[in-house]
Amino acid sequence: MLAALINMKVRIISKKQGRLDFVLEDATPAFANALRRAMISEVPTLAIQYVDFHDNGSVMFDEVLAHRLGLIPLSFGIGKMNMPDECKCEGKGCTLCQVVFAAEKTGPGMLLSGDMKSSHKGVAPLDPNFPIVELLGGQSVRFEAVASLGTARKHAKHQAAIVGYQYFVEAEKAKDEELAGLEDCPSGLAEVRGGKVVILDYFKADMKKACRLDSYILQFDENRFIFRVETVSGLAPEDIVLQAAQILGSKAADFARALKDV
Repeated sequence: MLAALINMKVRIISKKQGRLDFVLEDATPAFANALRRAMISEVPTLAIQYVDFHDNGSVMFDEVLAHRLGLIPLSFGIGKMNMPDECKCEGKGCTLCQVVFAAEKTGPGMLLSGDMKSSHKGVAPLDPNFPIVELLGGQSVRFEAVASLGTARKHAKHQAAIVGYQYFVEAEKAKDEELAGLEDCPSGLAEVRGGKVVILDYFKADMKKACRLDSYILQFDENRFIFRVETVSGLAPEDIVLQAAQILGSKAADFARALKDV
């Protein structure tokens, strides 16, 4: 796996807000799957762990409200916080591994994520307009919530991204066949350039069903993979990919060192 990390190539297809599409080349199916799993479950993200309610006059039980708070994605600076079990406080809780949010509101009105005040200047909800609970006249909520880093291996609320991948696909003209069928394709899927088929959108589920491609042979390259990474956390998709690669590299290096002791 360490060799795969060194030799692999990455080509960006598109980069939009919250999503990254890229081609991974010179890799294996095993490595592609390991990279996907690392992006989903091993990249640390920040989420609320527990809530101390001083007042909850809303229609929601404390447990339901706490669950909602835990699912709010939080933006934070990479490398500026420690995992609780790796912090010098030894998991007891300090400013290096915990962030406290405080909120107090009386209805009528909607309690929003932006109403939570953070103890850390660089940490805040990804969007201030996430609805938490609607308060009627006379209803009030007051709480303190503590957030820390974690991974989706322990709880799904820490999942960094939704990640999918597929084999790189190429279309070739079958022998003794004319270039035909692409006129039936949805606009922007594929076109003919210089007598060759060029696929414009790699993420169509099945070109055979989308187009009349009886005169083409679709070939799948098992050493090239098309990835789509969509963040569901406070991290940018490119940061998620980079951290996942670093995690795999670190694991491969640890494994190599362990082999020397065998």
